[in-house]
Amino acid sequence: MVLDVPVPDPPSLSGPQTRGDYEAYGGPLDTEDDYRREEVETILQDGAWRDAFEEWAGDTGMIAAEFEIVAALDLVDQFDFYWDPASDEVGYRAPELPPDAREDVDDPQNVDLELDSLGRTVSEMLENDYLLRDDETFGFFDDDYTGDLGDTERL
Repeated sequence: MVLDVPVPDPPSLSGPQTRGDYEAYGGPLDTEDDYRREEVETILQDGAWRDAFEEWAGDTGMIAAEFEIVAALDLVDQFDFYWDPASDEVGYRAPELPPDAREDVDDPQNVDLELDSLGRTVSEMLENDYLLRDDETFGFFDDDYTGDLGDTERL
């Protein structure tokens, strides 16, 4: 099914800023954002979000009325995308419908699954089409990356 809605603005990435802010990590870290959210956010704004959203919308089971609720609740901006240095992959956290909005849709579990599917689509698009892998060094990002892909080749 095709979801025919305008592409919303990409999320502003403002999740926890260090690995210590995630419960799964065993201890606090006193570092800056080691998840490279600024760079990921710039790449999303430069076209990755639009491309991934359009791919997802072409195959989603979400209907326009459900997406209107998602948009009204500003759930798109609650997505979090980040580079996970432990796995060298782009991770994401997808929002879920809040309890008071679950009664507004026929199948709230499906809406949650479709939001997760959007997160996965964006994450895969970032990894496969937008983020650079430098064969010389570990990780996606060149230390001199400024957000402009310019003449650099995408993988």
